[in-house]
Amino acid sequence: MSIRPFRDIIRKKTKIINVGKVKIGGNNPISVQSMTNTLTKDVKATIKQINEIEEAGADIVRVSCPDKDSTKALKEIKKFTNLPIVADIHFHYERAIEAATNGADCLRINPGNIGDKKKINEVIKAAKDNNCSIRVGVNAGSLEKDILENFKEPCPEALVESAMRNIRILEDQNFQNLKVSVKSSDVFLSIGAYRKLSERIKYPLHIGITEAGSYLPGTIKSSIGFGTLLLEGIGDTIRVSLSDDPVKEVKVGNEILKSLNLRNRGVKIISCPSCARQAFQVIDTVKILEEKLSHIKTPITLSIIGCVVNGPGEAAQTDIGITGGGKGNNMFYLSGVQIEKVLTKNMIKKVVDEVEKKVSELEKSR
Repeated sequence: MSIRPFRDIIRKKTKIINVGKVKIGGNNPISVQSMTNTLTKDVKATIKQINEIEEAGADIVRVSCPDKDSTKALKEIKKFTNLPIVADIHFHYERAIEAATNGADCLRINPGNIGDKKKINEVIKAAKDNNCSIRVGVNAGSLEKDILENFKEPCPEALVESAMRNIRILEDQNFQNLKVSVKSSDVFLSIGAYRKLSERIKYPLHIGITEAGSYLPGTIKSSIGFGTLLLEGIGDTIRVSLSDDPVKEVKVGNEILKSLNLRNRGVKIISCPSCARQAFQVIDTVKILEEKLSHIKTPITLSIIGCVVNGPGEAAQTDIGITGGGKGNNMFYLSGVQIEKVLTKNMIKKVVDEVEKKVSELEKSR
């Protein structure tokens, strides 16, 4: 059972590009990205983290390639991972060439930082030869000196000017297999830059609030920034940037998309904050269910409400629901219909079993 949004989001039409097997832009699903924080040359640790990121629901992963050992490691990493890999390159044109040759599906560069025209052309040739896309990645913290001097400080116009400059460098060499980002740690600056850039180009946009901070403040800043842009139809792929485990970035990214009904993956739990009316411990129950159902990939909705005030109404809108009742008897709902009463001590097992049963039915019907 899906809940139809009151307002359909109309996405801005952008050019479609490929990052490995993932299509970005157009009407394709908005993809979720993260970035490893291991040393890329530590192949074993990097493979482990990429696979954890994939399991959490990422579509694409980025790895930093600051040296030759890192770009060399890409060839081995690709053998044991499934996600398309974006190689993060700064300044060193040889690292970009090596990354493309060793299996990177996309290069994150600013062509203007790579060097002279000859070096840029070599990078573009390597990208073309290896079917490798490019992300022009503009950051408010590393704007070109002349642009910063001209605009006096980072501002939306400065970020867009940097992006357009780097796009032109690629277009002059007949390279258009690209996506663009204009990130800042400031929510308003990021929103302003993406709005202006969206009006000027048709390339897909990678959106993000960079260096957003630790888990809680970073999640809030990202949710505000992403939500504003996505509601306006801006954005084709997202990366939540947290000073935390990359797996959390993926989970937050997917939850943002879920909340806007832009993409559904796994169990969407609707739960109350709990109060004196609750007939069971809602908070503990939700935490346990999140853990036990974290492996579910099929979209399904679940309501966990502690009392009968809002419970029946919420249960009517979800695939499976529990509403708290008196004396430890809680009402179980299936597809919005009351089915039976369940004792609190049996409730979690009942929900898990029914979710897995429902998922199995949904998968068989496809």
